[in-house]
Amino acid sequence: MAGSKAQADTADISLGRKRAQDEPDPDQDASEHPDPISNSASTDLAPKKRQRRQPPLKSLVETPETEDSASASSTAEKSRKGKRKPAQPKRTPSAPWPEAFKSLSRTHRALNLVYTFCCTRKHFATTFGNIKNAVQAQLQGQELTVEDVARVKVLVPRAVRFEYVDEAKLEVMTTGEREAAQIGFGRDTPGDAGMPTTKTLLFELLDGDLKRQVRHPQTGEPTKPVRRMKNEDLKMPVYSQKQMLDLIEKRNKKFTDAIDAFLVQCEDEAVDPVEKLETEKNAWIPQQPEEDTTITAPSTLPQQIPKERKSMSEIVEEIRQMDWYTAQIVPEGHRVFDPQPAIYGELTFPLSQNLVNALYNTKNITQFYSHQAEAINHLQAGHHVIVSTSTSSGKSLIYQVPMLHELEKDPSSRGLYIFPTKALAQDQRRSMQELLQFMDGLQGTLVETFDGDTPMPSRNLIRDEARIIFTNPDMLHITILPQEAAWRTFLQNLKFVVVDELHVYNGLFGTHVAFIMRRLRRICAAVGNHTVQFISCSATVANPSQHMRAIFGVDPNSIHLIDSDGSPSGRKEFLCWNTPYKDPNDPSSGRADSVTETARLFSQLILRGARVIAFCRIRKLCEVLLQAVRTELTSLERPEIANMVMGYRGGYSPQDRRNIEKDMFEGRLLGIVATNALELGVDIGSLDAVITLGFPYSISNLRQQSGRAGRRNKDSLSILVGDRYATDQHYMRNPDELFTKPNTELQIDLSNDLILEAHLQCAAYEKPLSLALDETYFGPQLPSLLETRLLQDKYIPSLYHTHPRFLPSPSRSIAIRDTEDQHFAVIDTTNARNTVLEEVEASRAFFTIYEGGIFLHQGQTYLVHELNTSMYFARVSRVHVDYTTQQRDYTDIDPIETENIPYFGSILIHAVVYGFFKIDKRGRILDAVPVDNNPPIDIHTKGMWIDIPPLALEILQSRNLNIAAAIHAAEHAILSLLPTFVVSSPGDVRTECKVAKKELGRKLQMAVQEAGGVGGLDNKQKKEKLQKILQPPARQRPARLTFYDAKGGACGSGIAAKAFEFVDVLLERAVRRIEASV
Repeated sequence: MAGSKAQADTADISLGRKRAQDEPDPDQDASEHPDPISNSASTDLAPKKRQRRQPPLKSLVETPETEDSASASSTAEKSRKGKRKPAQPKRTPSAPWPEAFKSLSRTHRALNLVYTFCCTRKHFATTFGNIKNAVQAQLQGQELTVEDVARVKVLVPRAVRFEYVDEAKLEVMTTGEREAAQIGFGRDTPGDAGMPTTKTLLFELLDGDLKRQVRHPQTGEPTKPVRRMKNEDLKMPVYSQKQMLDLIEKRNKKFTDAIDAFLVQCEDEAVDPVEKLETEKNAWIPQQPEEDTTITAPSTLPQQIPKERKSMSEIVEEIRQMDWYTAQIVPEGHRVFDPQPAIYGELTFPLSQNLVNALYNTKNITQFYSHQAEAINHLQAGHHVIVSTSTSSGKSLIYQVPMLHELEKDPSSRGLYIFPTKALAQDQRRSMQELLQFMDGLQGTLVETFDGDTPMPSRNLIRDEARIIFTNPDMLHITILPQEAAWRTFLQNLKFVVVDELHVYNGLFGTHVAFIMRRLRRICAAVGNHTVQFISCSATVANPSQHMRAIFGVDPNSIHLIDSDGSPSGRKEFLCWNTPYKDPNDPSSGRADSVTETARLFSQLILRGARVIAFCRIRKLCEVLLQAVRTELTSLERPEIANMVMGYRGGYSPQDRRNIEKDMFEGRLLGIVATNALELGVDIGSLDAVITLGFPYSISNLRQQSGRAGRRNKDSLSILVGDRYATDQHYMRNPDELFTKPNTELQIDLSNDLILEAHLQCAAYEKPLSLALDETYFGPQLPSLLETRLLQDKYIPSLYHTHPRFLPSPSRSIAIRDTEDQHFAVIDTTNARNTVLEEVEASRAFFTIYEGGIFLHQGQTYLVHELNTSMYFARVSRVHVDYTTQQRDYTDIDPIETENIPYFGSILIHAVVYGFFKIDKRGRILDAVPVDNNPPIDIHTKGMWIDIPPLALEILQSRNLNIAAAIHAAEHAILSLLPTFVVSSPGDVRTECKVAKKELGRKLQMAVQEAGGVGGLDNKQKKEKLQKILQPPARQRPARLTFYDAKGGACGSGIAAKAFEFVDVLLERAVRRIEASV
């Protein structure tokens, strides 16, 4: 619905100026799929919508130096369509190779052979000392020197890693008992506590890797695994000789091509290739850190962090000149949005001199932007107002000025300011307190936050004396509305209800908040207050007025929309930065590590004086990137800067988050690596650059993140770093879509009877419900729900009360967010300090905390010693290792009670973590470790399922199709269509992901191979083998399509139940979509 309509509509959005790009390497993994349907808001990737005038739009393409405009345009068009340019004929040197290059080729072949052999033993570190003798033996006694490897790196710099590393980080531990002795607990940094670190020279080839194989049960030869590998297979993998020879030959050919290219370049430049090689090798000779005397080319990095940075265009150009830049900026992926001047407006009524002075003294404000003036004027006229403008456009002033103006007229006036997070509420409280300190007669006015952290003794004082309360929807739902009698004075004098970040209230959460707002309006009316005004602020969305009407249920004619932005903005640059191939000349080598690429960009920006925030999709990626940034800064010999970069994500304690926000605001931090927890407008000061690692969940999320930069009206930079995933590569090939796709419409579902009933039980507790009076608040479903779900009054039949099963506190039994009460405390026991690092939700803890695993916190690695499931804590200690761990788990989704024959009922989610992998920085599995004492996770919810008929299974089997894979594909085909039938956000409904290799369908193919085809079934011995192979696995899952509410609980979220009503149409639509794509 929302997503489909948004894609069908056309938006008139300026594309900005297109900057010339270097020619990228052809890409083969672009996706044709658009971004997933999103319900988020979107902001600042396009110039702001203006009220009075529109600046001229520019759409200029600067032509690359080597191509004319038509050629550049043609190339970009081909790139967007995923077509590769015809290969240019390869040039070869006109003269034979000099002897030095023939010798270097032999050296590379020997290095390649020995290194590839050593890679078959993952526990063997390929240090220069370890491989030197073996390489020299291949060279028939010729000495291998560090200079020889440096010469190799000159020719293939991205394919070779040759540097000093911490020897302790090369340790690969196999048991938890040995770790303390091997890696030294208690050190917070590699060199603290007077404990020196030993450096060793590491050699690695990065352009390819061997794939794990297993021994064939009959021949004993290495072969591709056809089932899940056992622990012993993972610990001691085997590799076929053919696979090893193919990889060796591939590398040798690349090196031969590199020599040819180098010699051709020298011919073109008329220079001696041997002399050039000898000169360039010096830059690649690694030195011990304390002995580093390498002569390097002049760096553009300043020696100290500059107080005033260069312009972003200069910084981008400097980065483009670095040796590791290989045309990562995609064609048409560099956009420039010109600065916008301020547009001012006038109020239609006078402000007191008191208020004018306060605005000037605290914010240096002497006049209002046009959108601020328009909004304040409409509020003065008694309208409800929704403001939908860009990030940092001064929206908070719109709800501060009217409240202060009202307090001057009537000191008993009250204001209720609602924010989705505690951090936002505290920010606005501080801002309001600053204004009040400069207003004579109002300095003593109490304005305070009222949330779950507010001490109980303070709550009554705040309720009775505070004139402005900063809270969240949860407290309004759980505390304020159920205690209407205690809050009656506050509600009677309530003038303004402010709901900031309105775009957050979307989908399931938005539906809950909409009914809470109706309950608030109902109670205010009951105590005689019919004049409450609602003020909302939102990022730029497609339907702000309609969404405000849906959330508050007020007369649409009383809502006034302000979406013309009068605030100034600086010049903004946007880069689509694609992670390069491991081998720039070989797309089949795959994408390099996007985390390393992002860490380079992040480090280069902060070292040039830019204040940077990097956004990651998930918590673990946030920690890994933070670790990579600190490693990069250390490698650039700026380790003192590493502590000026911090992580920010869910799980950190509220106090830690406030400290990080404060440090960033006051300039003690130069950068933050965050999840989307910082997408909202928490004030962390001005930012110069935003880096988004991997395409976020929607274009709207990307625009919201991009809007965090540029708060000083200076120029700013946003970078989207493309990962290897198909969606990322789609947008790297089609950057126009990032700027031209219209904003997404927000939706809530007021017809969800499950949610409506829950809030009716709460409303009846606050004040008995009446059909005649309350249908205006709760809609046409009210009569049937009153009759069937609530308790009719014995004496006044027109009134209805809360059903006894919801008493004594119905609001506390209804969670409006998908949050958890139970958390595990992660306790750092390093050097017996016993401090709590963070708290992890119970459902997340079992997948991230397991004995022997590595836990990441602020980019540092901790070894898990104990997970205590009865006392809800985990003991960890600081270690220094160069690997992370990844859990191995399975999840069974099983119906346990049928309620609507045969497809809807109760669902049990049973998840088990049974081990983990140790993963190095290149993503290779170093070890497989079992976990025996991790308890399973059981969650009850609601869902629907469809059993696959035997005939369908027979058809799949007769066509030799993988049954499990087919079921999995069908589940996702149906799941992708749910938002077109039911208002929901991605992840609200989930499915069981069947892994094909664990299921019977894959075993059938293996059986046919083993038995020599169907014809071999006459042989008794082969029949026995066939039966053995086809024996059902321990975790055989039924042939079933299963969909369930992600929200646990006896009733789930109600979305799966609603989807069940459309199951027939869903199936038909899924079939049509699949047929159309064939």
